[in-house]
Amino acid sequence: MAKMLELFLEPSWCKGCGICVAFCPKQALELVNGKARLKAQNECILCGLCEQRCPDYAVYIRETEV
Repeated sequence: MAKMLELFLEPSWCKGCGICVAFCPKQALELVNGKARLKAQNECILCGLCEQRCPDYAVYIRETEV
């Protein structure tokens, strides 16, 4: 099976600090109702800057099988 990477956000862990949004070079994230989420039309390049800076580990890149 093929594997692919995807950005995952755990809303229950997110405190809405906005650090991930600020550091995203493609503006693929937004804060909605105090939680980070991917924009509908996002340009995420899986660079990992949001994952590296999230103080609550609410944003991470994971490997999934396709």
